Amino acid sequence: MDNKRNDLHICSSWIVHRLSVGGHMIHVSNICYTYPDGHKAIHDVSFSVQQGECIGIIGANGAGKSTLLKLLVGLYILKKGEIIIDNMPMSKQTLRHIRRIIGFTFQQADDQLFMPTVYDDVAFALRNDGMNEDEVKKRVTNSLKIVGAIHLVDRPPYRLSEGEKRLVTLATVLAMEPKILLMDEPTAALDPQARRTLIHLIQGLPHTKIVTTHDLDFVLECCERTIVLANGTIVYDGPTEAVLTNEPFLREHHLELPLMLQGRK
Repeated sequence: MDNKRNDLHICSSWIVHRLSVGGHMIHVSNICYTYPDGHKAIHDVSFSVQQGECIGIIGANGAGKSTLLKLLVGLYILKKGEIIIDNMPMSKQTLRHIRRIIGFTFQQADDQLFMPTVYDDVAFALRNDGMNEDEVKKRVTNSLKIVGAIHLVDRPPYRLSEGEKRLVTLATVLAMEPKILLMDEPTAALDPQARRTLIHLIQGLPHTKIVTTHDLDFVLECCERTIVLANGTIVYDGPTEAVLTNEPFLREHHLELPLMLQGRK
């Protein structure tokens, strides 16, 4: 396994001029995070992410997956270690700019949808950033077209299906034109058709992508590199197929083979 830790693969993607930045998009060095109640959620975690990579982060409940994403986007304040995003060390002074580089979708879509219409939700961050209304309209329209949800533009979010909500939350972050997408459990609670729609969409996006999920079939299909967390530490970082076909290792860390591999000899 150790021989494979640095065998990183670049996820195939479209090359877009806004995203064509070489080198490390994310560099994480020896970070630790402890919750106010004393629970040590992340301990001595280090890894780097190249431009264009699509990485799955997996692990049992409580392994630290969601906490790690929230540290990367600055929702939790790092106490120890260093996070560098697009060659910019994360700090109070750089956080506002870093949040323009990173788009983050929450595990619960309803946490991101709170305006009267889909249009207003997608426009919210743009307007909050002081953008003129013509550019707001252009970006809202483009992002909803990208995710295939332009027909929902005037709908109230509470009337949407879970799959439609997932598409709209992704549109809200794409409208900001980020370089990096962080997605927390994007396929959770989706029916098979909505899940397949979202997978095709994510596969087509050119961004650097990090996805936390329990959907190991999604990881096998979409992510060429996988990081496994256990008790807040990295226990594997390498090619996806190597780890998701290693049933003894998966069982050791309270995971199972992807459904598409179960039953195969």
